[in-house]
Amino acid sequence: MVNFREFVTNSGLKVFAGRNAENNDKLVWDAKPNDVLLHTSAPGSPFVNVGGNPSKKDIKETTIFCAKFSQDWRDSKRDVAVNVFLRKNMEKDRKMKIGTWNVKKQKKIKVKKSDILKYEKILRENNETD
Repeated sequence: MVNFREFVTNSGLKVFAGRNAENNDKLVWDAKPNDVLLHTSAPGSPFVNVGGNPSKKDIKETTIFCAKFSQDWRDSKRDVAVNVFLRKNMEKDRKMKIGTWNVKKQKKIKVKKSDILKYEKILRENNETD
């Protein structure tokens, strides 16, 4: 059984994220062509599947979740750039290592440090370490 990280937006949308390279690959392979996926611009974050046709508010909340669990955030504690793209704009060739994908078309969203810190505070208050 695959153990994805889960997140529920304020609107009740359940999204899933990878926990490691193998998990990320499984998440992407399982995604439908029009599913919206997220990943930080820098390597070392979970791929996050927001599903098909999420609201802008759901995407914004989920970019914060994606950024919080990234190595970029862990190492820098600064704003984190998150890419938003559709599964159909991703490809992988056999030479690419596990967890690595090529993305053709993407939009970049900057997640502010203050938003990540607010999210971390909420997690601490709810005793949700993961």
